[in-house]
Amino acid sequence: MELRLLHYFVTLAEELHFGRAAQRLHISQPPLSVAIRQLEDELQAQLFERNSRGVRLTAAGEHLLARARQLLDLSRQAAQETRDVAQGSTGHLRLGFVGSSLYRGLPQALAQLQRSHPGVRVDMLEANSAEQLQGLLQLRLDMALVHSIQPPQDIASELIVAEPFVACLPADHPLSGHSAIDLAALKNERLILFSSLVSPTYHQRIYDLCLAHGFAPEVRHEVRHWLSVIALVSLGQGVSLVPAAMQRAGLPRLVFCPLLGEHPHSEMLAMWRKTPDNPLVQTLLACLHAAAQSPGERLDATLR
Repeated sequence: MELRLLHYFVTLAEELHFGRAAQRLHISQPPLSVAIRQLEDELQAQLFERNSRGVRLTAAGEHLLARARQLLDLSRQAAQETRDVAQGSTGHLRLGFVGSSLYRGLPQALAQLQRSHPGVRVDMLEANSAEQLQGLLQLRLDMALVHSIQPPQDIASELIVAEPFVACLPADHPLSGHSAIDLAALKNERLILFSSLVSPTYHQRIYDLCLAHGFAPEVRHEVRHWLSVIALVSLGQGVSLVPAAMQRAGLPRLVFCPLLGEHPHSEMLAMWRKTPDNPLVQTLLACLHAAAQSPGERLDATLR
């Protein structure tokens, strides 16, 4: 059955007058009569009784009326939901993220998304940058929040946060009272680093920073998460260079000291497939940028 015919049928059933029904439908009366006969022929049932006194529904017409209204309501609902998904106001987003994004505005961005788009569902998967890229390419993720990494040709990217590395020291470390330190002062320290297997870019970036200051670091531990890095520092297992955002983790017995001079920054990027695209990617991107620029997410002045 065509939805158009059902719409004509319901209108006539409500008006019980061909002239008034045709006026509501913005058509002339003959096409309405033809449409009703076409529907009756298709169903092999008489839907209306017509006589000199007017029009009334038959038993078959009464039965169809309730079902036709349901079908038309479902059709309108499906159309509206489709428009909402296309416009990014509702739907489903599969988001990959690295652990440090939890201290770089992601919770605030998700909260804003929930307030402005309560019909959106976000499923989250924590994974390293390389695993997330595979998830995008294999259509298992719609969006990824990753560390600095070169995206493949079919993947779009946008910088969300760029912030300095800072020295992460145990609270009782001799350098912990300094307002800023020279990286070379850590040359005799045992370094705790991100694993080269999990994030070769970050591992190499920090290693190169040390080499640029005249020493090859003694790497004591390699771990998979930034939170594990600073946890080991708090336990006195060594020192580290971490993104400034990690000071927000709130672990005890830690001090974060800015580094003197200019150094490469720690970056977090959003990545997504160019096609097929998910409109919710742009919606969450706007929330991420707003969270990164809000006063609550800016770095303390001492770390600039």
